[in-house]
Amino acid sequence: MEQRDPLVAGQVPQHDLEVKALLNAGRLQEANSLFDQLVSRTPPGADRWVRSFVLVNRAKLAWRLGRIPLALELAAEGWTDLDGEQGDNPAAAQAMHALAYLLEGIGNRRAAVDMMRMSVAVARRAGVPEVLGQCLQGLGGTLNFRAISSPPELAPAIFEEARRCLREGLELTGDPQSKRALLGAYSRSLAGVGELEEAEEHARETLRQSREADDKWAAAVSNWVLAVVRREQDDLVEARTLASRAVAASEAINDPSLLLRFSLDLADICARMGDHVGEAAALRCSVAAGRTATETLQEGLGQALEQRRVAVQAQRLAVAAQEAAARDPLTGLANRLGLERAASGLLEGTAGQGRVPWLVLVDVDRFKGVNDDAGHAAGDATLREIAQLLRRECRAADLVARWAGDEFVVLLGDAGGGARDAGPAVAERIRAAVDGHDWTVVLGSARRPTVSIGVAAGPAKLDQLFAAADMALYRAKRQGRNRVEVEPRVGVQEDARPRV
Repeated sequence: MEQRDPLVAGQVPQHDLEVKALLNAGRLQEANSLFDQLVSRTPPGADRWVRSFVLVNRAKLAWRLGRIPLALELAAEGWTDLDGEQGDNPAAAQAMHALAYLLEGIGNRRAAVDMMRMSVAVARRAGVPEVLGQCLQGLGGTLNFRAISSPPELAPAIFEEARRCLREGLELTGDPQSKRALLGAYSRSLAGVGELEEAEEHARETLRQSREADDKWAAAVSNWVLAVVRREQDDLVEARTLASRAVAASEAINDPSLLLRFSLDLADICARMGDHVGEAAALRCSVAAGRTATETLQEGLGQALEQRRVAVQAQRLAVAAQEAAARDPLTGLANRLGLERAASGLLEGTAGQGRVPWLVLVDVDRFKGVNDDAGHAAGDATLREIAQLLRRECRAADLVARWAGDEFVVLLGDAGGGARDAGPAVAERIRAAVDGHDWTVVLGSARRPTVSIGVAAGPAKLDQLFAAADMALYRAKRQGRNRVEVEPRVGVQEDARPRV
């Protein structure tokens, strides 16, 4: 017979099943050791739904083992994988079922019921009986707990819905462990609707099977149901004994959800008997179980805060990296990438206000000679000085960039875009500032640098403005350098001419 994927068949990986069996037997140390061996492994070739199921199921095991931070981490990762359209995937249904258990455990009860209902809907579409049976057991058990904490007038209808779910689940599943869980939960729903004899019958059968399988989880549930039946029959002495057994078993398997519920019922029984010592002990037990949920929420908030801090830090680093990528490290000006990123917004904003965009293209005259005469360090210092002069002569709204090598670009912002001669005026200030600057500290007796500048105005497109300004710059070079030329033919595309 062809072997099917065990997850598709409605089962968890074998080692995960062994951990659960050890937990249900109260063998916590062995369960912990085996869990450590499997926690980082996922089935080979697992798709996203199988991976999600394995992660969330292991989060459930970690929760049972008291390893709260790990449980939260696994649950968050599995839940992320679960996001999206689940369709009819049985592993997705199982993942949702396990996630709902965790939500119930930390006290998010409304979300737990909603998630259980979704798991049942997905499992029905999947058409895998074992998976649907498991999901129905989860929904029915959750509804039982919801009915217990609901107003008396609402409880019977909720118990009845739970009974229908659990009865259907019993007809679907053949797995002994799932069968015990379904049978125990079914007996509690029967007690909830007043069918006490049938509830006792199914609870005793669950208890018998649990002893044969060394399943303390099922034993805890069945003793609890029997205690509820005896309480309703006003046999409080036996009810107290049975409820104490349920509490002890739930403590042994470290299930805080069961422990909280069972200890509260034990306290109620003791209160009815006037056993104040027993009531106080049961209440202390319930407080301890409730503290686990509180600590989980606190742990989750702490992790969420840390994750948010890391996310903010990563966002800042990403922004800093983007800014660094768009900035020239030598001069501190925007580089070519930074200019191209910012230009469209600046040009469109200028044109949108009815102003003419201006581009000023600045080139250092005979810069190679500066490097040759004074050295490359002095050449770098010269470029930094020119960058400072550009900043000084331009306004805050202007975009100043180092285009490449010894070439700089200034795009005039809104503050200067309206004047008819704004571009030439700024360009002339820049030329005069460079020409009149004291270069002695930087270059000593070496030849002083000057700049040639091309200016263009026209359509709000960087490439057209640059091409026009480049033609004007070529003329400035040809006509003697250290001068400003304005290009009247904006938008004309020509091949770039060599610079001298």
